[in-house]
Amino acid sequence: MLVTVTACSDSGSDSESSKKTSQSSGTGSALFTGKLEKNVKIQVLENDTAISKGYFKELIDAFNKKYKDQGIEAVDANMDQYLDLANDGPYGYGPDVLYQANDVIMKYVDGKHILPLPVEDMDCYKEIPESAWKAYQTKIDGKTYTCAVPVNVQAPMLYYRKDLLPDDWKEKWDENGNDIPDMAESWSRMYDFSKERHAEDSKKYGYMKSLNDMYFSSGFLFSYGGYIFGKDNTDPSDIGFAAGDAVKGANVLSQLASVMNEDCIDDTITTNAYSKLGNGSYFATISTPDVYSTFLEELEKNYEENGDSKQDAEKKAKENLVMTTLPKLPESGDLTDGSENTLVSKSMGGINGYAISSYTKAPNACLEFVKFATSYEMVKKRADILGIAPAREDAAKDAGGTSEQLYKNLDSGDIILMPSITEVGQIWTPGKTFFSDLAKDVFRTKDKKKYKNEAAMKKGLEDMCSQISDAITTLK
Repeated sequence: MLVTVTACSDSGSDSESSKKTSQSSGTGSALFTGKLEKNVKIQVLENDTAISKGYFKELIDAFNKKYKDQGIEAVDANMDQYLDLANDGPYGYGPDVLYQANDVIMKYVDGKHILPLPVEDMDCYKEIPESAWKAYQTKIDGKTYTCAVPVNVQAPMLYYRKDLLPDDWKEKWDENGNDIPDMAESWSRMYDFSKERHAEDSKKYGYMKSLNDMYFSSGFLFSYGGYIFGKDNTDPSDIGFAAGDAVKGANVLSQLASVMNEDCIDDTITTNAYSKLGNGSYFATISTPDVYSTFLEELEKNYEENGDSKQDAEKKAKENLVMTTLPKLPESGDLTDGSENTLVSKSMGGINGYAISSYTKAPNACLEFVKFATSYEMVKKRADILGIAPAREDAAKDAGGTSEQLYKNLDSGDIILMPSITEVGQIWTPGKTFFSDLAKDVFRTKDKKKYKNEAAMKKGLEDMCSQISDAITTLK
């Protein structure tokens, strides 16, 4: 039984180079002898979007063609992407290779459900920043272990429709004359534009986003000094969502909710943003880079329904759908103060990558698949088809634009990665409850409002932290 002799552990070193943390191979990695198992099928659990958009088929077709003579075949595991490896793996139900976010993969570390990988031997090793590798590292007895290979950076991006800008936008909404709309550079100007657009047509909105989504909303807190856990996100006894001036971020969210409708309270906008941006009801929203192709398809469909040929619709959609990094925030936390003092928006992010199950019977063939899937050619193709932001520096540079900028934001620390510890699972429900209540408050009558001032919002954030702490304590 592999699990009895393997874990995501290593006999590595703690020494660091100027760019990378040293990783070496040990207990589990000893399984990777380089001798490929013959006549095996590798069950691969992939991202649903990668499957539906055709990337995954291209990946396994290319891999299977290369390794056909060696009797190795990669196939779709045909399982829910949220499969629980810890419960299903020991009973033989589970993939050999899984593609997941860092917080999902790393929760399997304690139970020894995934193998440590000899990553320094891979061609991607020097192309991936230390911050991305760290998302998949753990330390046991002072030794560093690497449990997966990063593929792409996940972080909130602003999506907007360039063709929905007013005709006079260069005169009215481009104060610095840089040919970038002000609302794409400033949350204060996005607020102003959203108010104006809705005032002109009650069925149309500017910025729209479900505020109850902890992943997206927490970045507003981080921008003003909040954090998830202490000590580099490794100390769950220190919960920092209310730290610093995080309450200013809550105030910004409250102001943004005021230019939306009540759909921002629950998941409604999360589910309808693709179609509503596509038909022009919404001007802008935020989402992750890997759903760019879904927004693009909805916009193409709208153009075709309005009489454009398929070819013209595809061209127009690519021209008019803009995906960019988040606008800047006012230092004051007040979108209406008119100040030019701003700060860079921070955001919660994640790293998606490939890991290998401890229960596989073909670890060497699986490692060969991971090497192939994280090669420059396949990561670049993934970026071309899905719009992801590669974790590989060479692929990110070649993809250019927002992919390159997102890579830089990760390296500079403006993307706060989800902690790679199991306790992170306890932040979502209390966070969702608070942000939903914050959004709902905007639509309450004056006498029933809960958050009448920043002091009340601060108390709400502190209560949320207490609820997370209680949940973590209960878990233990």
